Amino acid sequence: MEAVAKLKKIPSSPRKMRLVVDMIRGQKVDKALALLKFDPKHCSKDLEKLLLSAISNWENKNEDSSVADADLYIKTIFVDCGKMLKRLRPAPQGRAHRIRKRSNHVTLVVDEVINSIED
Repeated sequence: MEAVAKLKKIPSSPRKMRLVVDMIRGQKVDKALALLKFDPKHCSKDLEKLLLSAISNWENKNEDSSVADADLYIKTIFVDCGKMLKRLRPAPQGRAHRIRKRSNHVTLVVDEVINSIED
């Protein structure tokens, strides 16, 4: 049984967020939390909170199971572009340069590893 958590309108560029997301994609939840806790990048704190939220959503769906017994891993995680704020910065000779302040949305899916034993 999988659980989904979404984080929207994060004020950092999608390119910077994808660097951290690629690091934890497909990892076990415990290892991913350790990686995010000690990663120096600014967006890793947001991703850590998102992963904890996904774990909590999984607990709410599966009340009879415990997280310690379940072998959770990050099934899918992806970053989409969010709304872009466009600003103008003065430039020489009466011109203006456009500044694009980017944002992003992150979607995280946590699932349990199913150990299939073949006969």
